[in-house]
Amino acid sequence: MTDLAKPATRAAPSVDAPALARRYGAWIVTALVLAVLPKIFTSGSALTMMSLMGIMIVFALSYNMLLGQTGMLSFGHAVYYGLGGFLAVHAMNTFARDGLPIPVALVPLVGALSGLLFGIIFGAVSTRRGGTAFAMISLGLGELVGSSSLILRSFFGGEEGISTNRTKLFHVLGLTFGPQLQVYYLIAGWCLLSMIAMYALTCTPFGRMCNAVRDNPERAQFVGYNPQTVRFIAFCLSGLFAGIAGGLAAINFEIVNAGYVGAEQSGTVLLATFVGGVGNFIGPVLGAILVTYLQVMLSDVTEIWQLYFGLMFIGMVMFAPGGLAGLLMMHAPLWHARVLHRVLPAYLLALVPGLITLTGASLVIEMSYLLLVKASSGTAMTFLRVPFDAAGPLPWVVAAVLLVGGFWVFRRTWPVVADAWSDALGQARTRAPA
Repeated sequence: MTDLAKPATRAAPSVDAPALARRYGAWIVTALVLAVLPKIFTSGSALTMMSLMGIMIVFALSYNMLLGQTGMLSFGHAVYYGLGGFLAVHAMNTFARDGLPIPVALVPLVGALSGLLFGIIFGAVSTRRGGTAFAMISLGLGELVGSSSLILRSFFGGEEGISTNRTKLFHVLGLTFGPQLQVYYLIAGWCLLSMIAMYALTCTPFGRMCNAVRDNPERAQFVGYNPQTVRFIAFCLSGLFAGIAGGLAAINFEIVNAGYVGAEQSGTVLLATFVGGVGNFIGPVLGAILVTYLQVMLSDVTEIWQLYFGLMFIGMVMFAPGGLAGLLMMHAPLWHARVLHRVLPAYLLALVPGLITLTGASLVIEMSYLLLVKASSGTAMTFLRVPFDAAGPLPWVVAAVLLVGGFWVFRRTWPVVADAWSDALGQARTRAPA
């Protein structure tokens, strides 16, 4: 028997370790970080904050499927988050009352199916149009559901909402989900799975078609794809993941009220996505972490924390439209060329007067709020642990010096930063391979 007559044997594919590390390394690192974080931050408030961050990450990424991937600006995305939470909490009460063997870990699936169902219902109407028309329809649907949450008391519970008890559900492996640590790991697991699923969607042909519809719907239709169908599918999938976030929120808080479907919740996810950056997958993740942290921390510091949120949003849209992710991607060439250290001194030079300017502006805002809104409570206040009388002239002089002087110095550092950036970018281009 000759060699040609022998059956051919297929060689086993070689395992490319660097390729596998590039493909799965980021997710392995993310899983390890999520697992280790409770060992580092062990306080109850830290666990609560990290749980809120995980929920917001899923919610923001689901919104980014509409805005960042498909180019649909929605003002009512909280509808699917809230309805997913309401149906999840009703399901939890049903499971506990009837003694059904369904653990808490599967409750987010109820939220997912709810978000998908209402995504199909509302998406069939709203995705018929794109651009401004879609935004207005989403706003109308959000107001419709938000007003209904205070009218249909049997389902939404009125202003009190619907409460539940997650510890009464079926226990698996002795997990009662009473301690916040167990709830955190449940949220972290669903957050990781949702992130992987949504990232995988961006790498599929459907994800590329979403980008095509976002960039040029006429050309996408010309090559044979229906933009309305693409928008509808993306809308339904976005509602599915928003429902998962709502189900996780129902488990975490054990109560769902009208605020879940309100305009404020839609504005929060819009803010988180824009601040993080809609042009990159990691952008909404960064925005969700930052916005959640500021929400928790600023609310304990000042009563007008929402004003600072609005100013931050305006500043990001005006001066950094790419968000935090866009700023990071700008420095990627410098990082790869190992010249990032050349711009750090200039950044530190501008950071000090920038912080002084922010301090002066915050002082002016806080004193103005006290004198104009809360004058009946007195004029004594504390800023950065320094007590003083806001009605006196000295605090206003100090605030003016910090604001005007700090901005003057900050403005003079801009040419230094620009020169350092140009020099570092030129060296990065020189070191880049041809």
